[in-house]
Amino acid sequence: MTPPPSMPGPESHSYYSQRLRLHYVDWGNRDAPPLLLIHGGRDHCRNWDWVANELREQYHIIAPDLRGHGDSQWLIGGTYTLLDYVYDIAQLIEQMHLSPVTIIGHSLGGAVSLNYAGLCPGNVAKLVVIEGMGGRPTKDGKPRVVKPIEERVHGWVNILRRFSGREVRKYVSIEEAFNRMQEANPHLTPEQARHLTVHGANQNEDGTYSWKFDNYIRVDLPLRETDEERERLWSRISCPTLLFRGEESWASDPQLDGRMSHFQDAKLVNVADAGHWVQHDQLDLFLRETQAFLGS
Repeated sequence: MTPPPSMPGPESHSYYSQRLRLHYVDWGNRDAPPLLLIHGGRDHCRNWDWVANELREQYHIIAPDLRGHGDSQWLIGGTYTLLDYVYDIAQLIEQMHLSPVTIIGHSLGGAVSLNYAGLCPGNVAKLVVIEGMGGRPTKDGKPRVVKPIEERVHGWVNILRRFSGREVRKYVSIEEAFNRMQEANPHLTPEQARHLTVHGANQNEDGTYSWKFDNYIRVDLPLRETDEERERLWSRISCPTLLFRGEESWASDPQLDGRMSHFQDAKLVNVADAGHWVQHDQLDLFLRETQAFLGS
């Protein structure tokens, strides 16, 4: 297991997108090719520290906190959507002149990466995605049944009302938050879990601790991409793409369920003894496969 970075850590910076102040960390080496690391839902940019520490000599690494996550601003008066995240990443790439950029994305960050690469295929040099393809397609291969718009909107309204009265989860100590982190992913070493907890929690005014992410990120907008639209964007990705899946994860195998067929140039790595967080659960294997792919 590679330890957390012993070299000087990254610099913190901010940029603006849709009037939100969004945070990112910059690992330096600005003359090297740019590499963007995009975290998953309810996560934060410092979950990439082990990966960044191994790749920082070869790349100029930028790791953003998505809106509503980490040290980025929370959205007020709206719903977090996938395309808003995509726009934020597009703004970061544009403002920092990163194109053509290599992107590694996990989960929600993987979905953001796939959407951006499909919308702007000429801006992405290579793409690595860890479980960012969403849920399993239907067993019979037919399009997913979508509820009528009135049912989806009513459900959305009801969820928002419930969330308005929901209290933020508080932990009496950082140790209690650390224990919850270990419980959520038993593959994590104590060192990993502590690092992720320290960077992923804030201390409240009353001395308790809460996770940095906004609970409203859990609310889905009733209008979203269809399976056909998502697959069309995948088919537009022109760069070489490396997909990871943990064999202990809830995600289905995209080779077996047919989703790999929508890509022009993609390779799949199924990882044993790994769940949804392949980059944590099998870091050495993830780095070995990723470095070979990026260097090819």
